[in-house]
Amino acid sequence: MKEQTIFEIIHNMDKVTNNLIIQWNKMFNEDLGVSHILVLGHLKQSGRSRPSDIARALGLTPPTLTHLSEKLVRKKLAIRIIDESDRRIIYLGITDKGVEMVNRANQEGQALRRNLFEKLTDEERQQLLKIYEKLNASE
Repeated sequence: MKEQTIFEIIHNMDKVTNNLIIQWNKMFNEDLGVSHILVLGHLKQSGRSRPSDIARALGLTPPTLTHLSEKLVRKKLAIRIIDESDRRIIYLGITDKGVEMVNRANQEGQALRRNLFEKLTDEERQQLLKIYEKLNASE
């Protein structure tokens, strides 16, 4: 495959992703970015977690996670939990308000993606699905 074609595919994939993020940020008017929602999503799925574990799971640096968690705690979407057996260990947990926020963010994200993929025919969606399954199988 020509290098130019690979570049064009990657470039267009990035453009679609960036467009979705921009549209989501405009639609989701909560003064939170995608990274905040990813942290909340991790906490919802995994339960209370050490910040270093969250950072590793999401591919973030510890200082970035500290910055994100400060805002989540300030907005009462997450709480800090001190380990009773070792008070040096601090966990981050999600609040009920945080669960509601991540659920709403996911619903709005699904609506955006649904609108995006409605531009494709059924056949094109099936082709795209097969392509993504093939790309994911090579991991």
